[in-house]
Amino acid sequence: MKTALTELAGIRHPVVQTGMGWVAGPRLVSATAEAGGLGILASATMSYDELAAAVKEVKSRTSRPFGVNLRADAEDATRRVELLISEEVRVASFALAPKKDMIARLKDNGVLVVPSVGAARHAEKVAGWGADAVIMQGGEGGGHTGGVATTLLLPSVLDAVDIPVVAAGGFFDGRGLAAALAYGAAGVAMGTRFLLTRESTVPDEIKQDYLARDLNGTVVTRKVDGMPHRVLRTELVDALESAGPVSGLTRATRNAAKFRRLTGLSWRSLATEGLRMKRGGDRTWSQVLMAANTPMLLRAGLVEGDRSAGVLASGQVVGLLDDLPGVGELIETIVADATGILRGLASG
Repeated sequence: MKTALTELAGIRHPVVQTGMGWVAGPRLVSATAEAGGLGILASATMSYDELAAAVKEVKSRTSRPFGVNLRADAEDATRRVELLISEEVRVASFALAPKKDMIARLKDNGVLVVPSVGAARHAEKVAGWGADAVIMQGGEGGGHTGGVATTLLLPSVLDAVDIPVVAAGGFFDGRGLAAALAYGAAGVAMGTRFLLTRESTVPDEIKQDYLARDLNGTVVTRKVDGMPHRVLRTELVDALESAGPVSGLTRATRNAAKFRRLTGLSWRSLATEGLRMKRGGDRTWSQVLMAANTPMLLRAGLVEGDRSAGVLASGQVVGLLDDLPGVGELIETIVADATGILRGLASG
């Protein structure tokens, strides 16, 4: 199935596995690449050395194109950009818009730049700076998300830019891919659907927790890190929702210390990134401090399998999933079903 995305990235199918922290590691990314999709490594929860090792591991598992998700505001973002260039990684994706000079540096060295956006104006901005494509995520998506549904956000972004647009938020099967292509998108990106595959390293008991959910099994909360964050409803999330500001900040301070030890960052580095976050957006100081919650709460759930201490990011689509396919089987089925639907529409 050829689209503007497959032609641009050199992949066989217009299906993207998103860079989920603690989930999108070498095994999942390489399996996606081998199946013809675009797998994206999540580097925000990795130290530089861990990222370098992960890139090499993916390259040892597959010769097909893959991507790496970067934090544009990270203290060592420039060094990570140079790693992608030297390792000839095909795609650099970003959750926060990279600056013009970072986009130019990547593009000048053959790396595609694909930021994620949550509004048409954000797509216009990064397209004007030279982004090769964008991933737009509607409100149905997991993790940090906006309030606009995919069915409304997608056409607004498509109307705003003339670069390939990949649709995310609520996709899990061939019907969704066919619908996205009919809108004019160049493909779909999925997180929760790939989290619930055999190649995902999320503990089995946590996967079963996801599969047991219905369409009301998620909630958008600001108590994880001060920004809207879609997660599974759990007792911990309920406790966070009812917690006062003092206990929330105390927890965030403890998690900041844990994250610093885990990644090797200095307190000065964390403070510097906090200042960048404060200057780059409309976050309060308490929200900046609460941002330390995210990686450690997600790690407890998605890596350690501790539901009592961890948060489980999830899209609303979790309520429609009831199996754990292999990545190859998943992508093959999605593409085959979408092709059949589109052919049926053309002939009918």
